[in-house]
Amino acid sequence: MRRNATTLLPSAMLTDVGLSRQRGINQDAALVLDLPRGGLYAVADGMGGHAAGELASNLALDQLSTGFLNGKGSSPERLAEAVQAANLAVLRSAVGEFVGMGTTLIALLVERGVALLAHVGDSRAYLLRGGDLHRLTEDHSWVAEQVRLGHLTEAEARNHQWRSVVSNALGGEERVRLELYGFTLQKNDRLLLCSDGLSSVVDEAELHALLSAGWPPSQTTRQLIDAANAQGGPDNITAIVVDIDQLGGMPSYTLPSRREDGPMYVDLLLSSRRGNSPVTYMALVLVYFTLMGLILYPQHRTPIGTVGLVLLAALLTASMFRNRLKMRDGSLLPDLPIYSAKLQLPSEEAATSPSPDRRRVAPPNSMGKN
Repeated sequence: MRRNATTLLPSAMLTDVGLSRQRGINQDAALVLDLPRGGLYAVADGMGGHAAGELASNLALDQLSTGFLNGKGSSPERLAEAVQAANLAVLRSAVGEFVGMGTTLIALLVERGVALLAHVGDSRAYLLRGGDLHRLTEDHSWVAEQVRLGHLTEAEARNHQWRSVVSNALGGEERVRLELYGFTLQKNDRLLLCSDGLSSVVDEAELHALLSAGWPPSQTTRQLIDAANAQGGPDNITAIVVDIDQLGGMPSYTLPSRREDGPMYVDLLLSSRRGNSPVTYMALVLVYFTLMGLILYPQHRTPIGTVGLVLLAALLTASMFRNRLKMRDGSLLPDLPIYSAKLQLPSEEAATSPSPDRRRVAPPNSMGKN
C-alpha cells in the first residue's frame, strides 16, 4: 500500500508471492507513507494461515499509519504507540477462523536528518553507507537466539527446520514487545526493509552487491525480488528501498538508544522515555526547591525566581547540546554485522545449492509462519 501521491524521498516498494507459491496468497504487506519531513515505511509478514496472515499484515499497517498520523507527543512515542495500536488491532481480530494469527513488523521513520526503527519479529532492516552494508536488526526468532547463545552457527541457522519460527510478533499478547532506536542519517545512505522471504535466501554479500550496483530504488527492488526467486522463491518476498538524497536538521527530541537486552514491553519503554531520565529528575528537583523558596521567602521572590529559571534553562540547554552531540556520533548505529565492499559473492557451488526446506515447525511459546 502507498499513501500520498508525492514522494519526498526516492523510494520504491515491491512485493511478490514467491516462485514456489504462485497459486497462494501473499501474506506480506508494505507501506510507504510520505510525510512533510520524510516518510514512514514498513513491512509486515503475516502468519496463522493464508487468509489470516494476509489480514494480519494489512490490518497492522493500516493501524500503524493511522495511529502515527493521529498520535500526539514526540515521534518516538508516537511510533511506539502506533505499533501497540497495530498489535491490539491484530489481537482483537484473531477470533473464529483467524484465531492464532499474527504478523512481524519492521517500521522505519525518516524525519529530517534522523531515522527511527521499530522492530518486532524477523523482518529486517539494512543500511548501505560508504560502501558497507550494516544490518540494523536482530531477528526475534528461535534460531537467532540459539546463534546468540553460541548453540548454532549462522550457516546452521539458515538451514535449520525452525529457522522461520518467530519468538515475538504482533498479536501474540496484549502488550507488544518491540525494539525502538534511532540513528543519524548521512547523505547518500540507502535503506532496505524486507521480509524473510528475501533475507533468508539471499545472503548479505549478494544483498550488498545488489544495493550498491547504482540502480534507482524501483530497479533495485525488482532485482532483489528476482534474486530471491532465482533461489526458488520459497516464501512471499517484499522489499522497500529508500535513498537519502537530502538531509534536514536534527529533531528536538532525544533519539532512543538500542538496548542490548532485546525487545522491551511498550509501556515500560514509553515510561522510561517520558519520566525516568536523570535530566527529568533534576529538573523536577530544581522546580520544587524554587517553588519552596518562593513560598518560604516571599520577600526575595524576584532573585529566587530568576536564579531558578536561569538554572533550569542552563540544565535544559546542556541536555539538548549533549543530545545533539550524541546524534552526530556514528556509534548510534547498532553493533551488528557489517558487510564490507571487499566481500566476494558466494561461490558458484554455494549459489547453485538447493534452497532450504521451508517447513514451519513451532517449538513451545513461539509462532510459526506458513
